Amino acid sequence: MEKVILGIDPGTNIMGYGVLKVVDNKAEMVTMGVIDLRKFGDGYLKLGHIFERVTGIIEGYLPDEMAVEAPFLQKNVQTTLKLGRAQGTAIAAAIQRGVPVHEYAPMKIKMAITGNGAASKEQVAGMLQRLLRFDKDALNKFMDATDALAAAYCHYMQMNRPVSQVSYKGWKDFVTKNQSRVKKP
Repeated sequence: MEKVILGIDPGTNIMGYGVLKVVDNKAEMVTMGVIDLRKFGDGYLKLGHIFERVTGIIEGYLPDEMAVEAPFLQKNVQTTLKLGRAQGTAIAAAIQRGVPVHEYAPMKIKMAITGNGAASKEQVAGMLQRLLRFDKDALNKFMDATDALAAAYCHYMQMNRPVSQVSYKGWKDFVTKNQSRVKKP
């Protein structure tokens, strides 16, 4: 079974993207890069460019799913709103092309990649390089690309986690529902 996952790190000046291909439950990097929005002065032109580029990436790599990093609350409310618009535009491009979207908090992504929810961008990039075994030269000068790849890898890891259909109210409830797994004294 093969699956392609597009990761997006939303940004209003630099937006990162990364594409993973999963074959036989093994992930490999296909590409990563950035969408440079600094040349656009108008915020609405930036959003239009985000939509066009993300749509182009989707058409080029045909992802089965998209993982996007959730924006975190900035000190400046206007910055948070702009970041949310950028994220929403990327999500709209995916939805328009029928690509399911999954959102992950930055801390969850860092935790999935490094085991530390407070890891630096450099730590995340270094761990991805080791996990996916790509050449150090492939690391983009903008960490937004590796952040996007990290979102895709986080989703890949979540896909492989079994979801329990049974909930437990405590140890006694677990023992009651799992008699065959409990050793008798």
